[in-house]
Amino acid sequence: MLDVPTLSGSVLSRSVPAAPWTVRRAAARHVTAYRALRRDVFVDEQGLFAVDDADRVDDDPRTEVLVAVDDVGRVLGGVRLASAVEALDASGRDLGWWTGSRLVVARDARGAGGIGAALVRAACARATELGVLRFEATVQVRNRVLFERLGWQAWATCDVQGSPHVRMRWPVTRVADLVRSTKSALASLLGPLAADVGTVLPVGTLGGAGFRGDDGAPVPGTDLVAACDAILPALLERDPEWAGWCAVLVNVNDLTAMGAYPVGLLDALAAPTESFAHRVMNGVRSAAQAWGVPVLGGHTQLGVPAALSVTALGRTDRPVPGGGGRPGDALSLTADLTGRWRRGFEGRQWDSTSARGAADLRHLATAVARAAPRAAKDVSMAGVVGTTAMLAEASGTGAEIEVGHVPTPASAATGDWLTCFPGFGMLTADEPGTSRMPVATAPLAASAECGRLTVEPGVRLRWPDGAVTAAVPGVATGLGAA
Repeated sequence: MLDVPTLSGSVLSRSVPAAPWTVRRAAARHVTAYRALRRDVFVDEQGLFAVDDADRVDDDPRTEVLVAVDDVGRVLGGVRLASAVEALDASGRDLGWWTGSRLVVARDARGAGGIGAALVRAACARATELGVLRFEATVQVRNRVLFERLGWQAWATCDVQGSPHVRMRWPVTRVADLVRSTKSALASLLGPLAADVGTVLPVGTLGGAGFRGDDGAPVPGTDLVAACDAILPALLERDPEWAGWCAVLVNVNDLTAMGAYPVGLLDALAAPTESFAHRVMNGVRSAAQAWGVPVLGGHTQLGVPAALSVTALGRTDRPVPGGGGRPGDALSLTADLTGRWRRGFEGRQWDSTSARGAADLRHLATAVARAAPRAAKDVSMAGVVGTTAMLAEASGTGAEIEVGHVPTPASAATGDWLTCFPGFGMLTADEPGTSRMPVATAPLAASAECGRLTVEPGVRLRWPDGAVTAAVPGVATGLGAA
């Protein structure tokens, strides 16, 4: 069997008049016709295989097939997408590394208006929908130009069945786009405040030296740490109780990452009606009880569009900086892998907290204080990779993440997990082999070294085959080293 997925097919001619056709997801009858077409081209026409080109990818239930069909339902071409065999062999699970393979166009349809190119574009679009983080194909040399015209990048060469091929990669920008949309504006928004430090604004602005861009801000002259988070309006309007719970959760997580013990909350709530405000406050109240943190006060306004923000206060005489890492430090993720996707927010919000008892939640909230890592950040709306970019930027470093080593729930796709809000998730940096987070969180959370801080800026993903892909090509916030 052929282990290297091959995206093959003849160069398309433009000499045949185009006939109407469309690209669609394959039904069972289309898959049968697609496989017959593959045998006709790869076995009979090209001689790449002696008898049949079927392989284990065809047997994987996750494999998807896209086909081009004419107006009477005849399959004119097709391509398949599947989790990379190398990733499955190395880790036993889908790591978000997918390949396109077995691109084929019927002999009499190779001038029918660019079927091959349309199938490649559709495969890229489907890979994006699936949330993959790496998408590649191994193509015959003569098709390299076609793929490059479609935006693919050549990164290696190889031989398949004695025929020269090129390994091509589609640039996936999922993580970079997320970081850009959530964090890239911070430097321009907060830069004027930083520029005024020591002149019209006192030292301590934006957290003070060593804590710029951190999850919380040490209050000068005290052992207090302050944190503040606002809840997205879409979440607040769709699920008010969950929004109230999350408003406490994210603030407690901020204090946890700072190594601080929570001592109080202040809420600012705007709501269109009193009943809506009650629903939000029910969530705030439940969370405050669960974590044992008093709501000290706040502000409430009715008859206006919904909005919610919470400020948290904590205490520590040894705050843990988000920017305390050094090149060569091991990067660890500690996360509660129990729970499930929150209904209505699948792939974006993992709920590991609402079913936990108060004792468990409070124990996890003290983990960073007890482990005392060099650097820590809680995983926020930028996800594991985006938060890594923030920790690295604050530390004046870059980072490399070993995708196969990241603790991940069995029911979560890797691409989703690395870009979601995980409930309880802490990124920490320490000398290799010295992290105390596993002991501090066992048996409630999984903790593992899954990367390292580097001299080179940005964040890269290292895969089981040794390949490295860019995830965040530059800095996350522009605020610079803490």
